[in-house]
Amino acid sequence: MSMKVSDHVLERLRDWGVEHVFAYPGDGINGLLAAWGRADDNPRFIQARHEEMAAFEAVGYAKFSGKVGVCAATSGPGAIHLLNGLYDAKLDHVPVVAIVGQTNRSAMGGSYQQEVDLLSLYKDVASDFCEMVTVPEQLPNVLDRAMRTAMARRSVTAVIIPADVQELDYSPPEHAFKMVPSSLGMPQYAAVPSDDDLTRAAEVLNAGEKVAILIGQGARGARKEVMAVAERLGAGVAKALLGKDALDDDLPYVTGAIGLLGTRPSYELMENCDTLLVIGSSFPYTQFLPEFGQARAVQIDIDPHMVGLRYPFEVNLVGDARATLTRLLPLLKAHRNKSWRKKIEKDTARWWQVMERRAAVDAEPINPEYVAHTLNDLLPDDVILASDSGSAANWYARHLKMRGAMRGSLSGTLATMGPGVPYVIGAKFAHGDRPAIALVGDGAMQMNGMAELITIAKYWQEWEDPRLIVAVLNNQDLNQVTWEMRAMAGAPQFLPSQSIPDVAYADFARSIGLNGVRIEEPGEVKGAWKAALGSNKPCVLDFVTDPAVPPIPPHATLDQIEAAAASVLKGDSDRAAMVRQGFKAKVQEFLPGGRHRTERPHARHAP
Repeated sequence: MSMKVSDHVLERLRDWGVEHVFAYPGDGINGLLAAWGRADDNPRFIQARHEEMAAFEAVGYAKFSGKVGVCAATSGPGAIHLLNGLYDAKLDHVPVVAIVGQTNRSAMGGSYQQEVDLLSLYKDVASDFCEMVTVPEQLPNVLDRAMRTAMARRSVTAVIIPADVQELDYSPPEHAFKMVPSSLGMPQYAAVPSDDDLTRAAEVLNAGEKVAILIGQGARGARKEVMAVAERLGAGVAKALLGKDALDDDLPYVTGAIGLLGTRPSYELMENCDTLLVIGSSFPYTQFLPEFGQARAVQIDIDPHMVGLRYPFEVNLVGDARATLTRLLPLLKAHRNKSWRKKIEKDTARWWQVMERRAAVDAEPINPEYVAHTLNDLLPDDVILASDSGSAANWYARHLKMRGAMRGSLSGTLATMGPGVPYVIGAKFAHGDRPAIALVGDGAMQMNGMAELITIAKYWQEWEDPRLIVAVLNNQDLNQVTWEMRAMAGAPQFLPSQSIPDVAYADFARSIGLNGVRIEEPGEVKGAWKAALGSNKPCVLDFVTDPAVPPIPPHATLDQIEAAAASVLKGDSDRAAMVRQGFKAKVQEFLPGGRHRTERPHARHAP
């Protein structure tokens, strides 16, 4: 039997080491599906419930494995459905290759069924490389470049294959005019900046008295080097959310997350520093960085396209974080002024005390901060965590301490709803021997998480460690948007858009063969986590939480609570509980243990 184009696609993917393709079938890829049958399902076809979920699963797989994630979909609607997950990969700089079908070449331009101009549709999301294969000889070069470009540029690439091309006999490119040969493999490399640039960066950093370091996911492979630089400079280290697992939160000088979902110590670290070193992060929110002119700044990033953004950096170093810091470290002088570091450590220790007190605040029925804070002490050392977008991300960012081999991620830049459950599915195919936990809101769960429980039910028995926990914060409110309306617009909750039904998530899980528990009292929280972590199958924990617990930003003063209170006067449906919980949470920062000079309480601010 002759090899068809579709057979060669799968063979080439195997040659690249691809083990899983997250996909959903359709007639636009029937040729590929037939080839999968001939190839004994190698690489493995992982069937999602929806193409968007297949893309998210590929993103989760890539984030937690360090390999390229591959997804596939049919022409027209299938290709369209992939887009949200692919944009999540593009914006978070995750290598993902999309293989999509297209109508037959003979039908193109004929307004045919499911005919969509995919080259135009994908030219933004796959701007680094997007090509359509129209003849067999084109295939190896296109597929190889898609894989290599995704890895090199940490981005999304796309290969479009018309249905009739999939069925053609494969013939390789010839040694002839206008034929493009290709080869496999991606060499390892570690770019480093020039000696002159390193010297200039060291001069800036050595001159600082109050050094702050901000790390992102690009620093994940440079954990020891970041620690050494922080010790040498007496610096505090804040983390962008995508870099939450890049450094242990147990280190006393690690201030935690930065930004709206961040911590007060990270906010004050940036507010008071005179020197800033950013490593492997494109954190976008300039208002959470030092005032312009306040700090001299150095940036390290492997992508020259991303340097010079977000802040007026004095020196930009283009290079791999680990290799660059290794060469920079000998040029740095040990700082003798210990007071800056002592203040950072004191503020950070106090912040964790505040988080503990906030988690202990009574709520009706369960404080969502208590749910996350309780989990923190029970986390396995090798756990993989994913948070969905929404108020759940606040509690993931502020209450869960990363350490050692723990991994965690979320939709950092696109901040889309819905990736929490498919992320951990992708993680389990990357690391079937490790437990995984998704922390999701009920809005995201209703949007698509429930359907992907079916995917978990389909595959979980293949995983060496069966533990996969989906923790649903069930408050019957699209809570993050509700609080944004209150705090940013001073507007009351708009129930037709914000109120969502109470769904029996645990019952649904049990109906498809998983474990499921509904938790309605605070005293049940710890036991539920322990039971799920000790379970022999995946589990859904339905925590009934209070929507009135506010995700207060790190720079909030009682003025923000007052702004939220103003919405009460406009008829907020949840006004009494919202004010009560907002004030009770905020007051934890003023209990014994020290006050922040910039945030002293005043009676006039009390709601």
